[in-house]
Amino acid sequence: MFTCDVKSAGYWHEIHYCAKHDPGVSEDTEKNFAELLTEELKLREATSLENEQRADMALLEAKKITSQYQKEADKCNSGMETCEEAREKSEAALVAQKKLTAMWELRARQRGWKEGIAKSHAQTQGNVQTA
Repeated sequence: MFTCDVKSAGYWHEIHYCAKHDPGVSEDTEKNFAELLTEELKLREATSLENEQRADMALLEAKKITSQYQKEADKCNSGMETCEEAREKSEAALVAQKKLTAMWELRARQRGWKEGIAKSHAQTQGNVQTA
């Protein structure tokens, strides 16, 4: 009786090695084995191609999503820059307005204006108009 005890690189390789060295294995069996190996390789190739296509699709989707996020980030950055520019302009306008107010207040004081008198005069004027 023939026994095959080969520890080789793979299952199919072991079967093929044992079948080749078994005198009871016919040429038809060898052909069938070759066909089985061919079919196995084709199945593995098809599986590999499917996996590669899925990976390619996932990569394309990831690139698309990355592009969308980048566009949103660019919009956000642009909005922040616009907001910062507006804040700086507002701050400069406020500083200019405070300087102008201080200048007019100084002129008014130089001409005898006093804050308390102006408030009571404005309240008197308001009361006269409402009566």
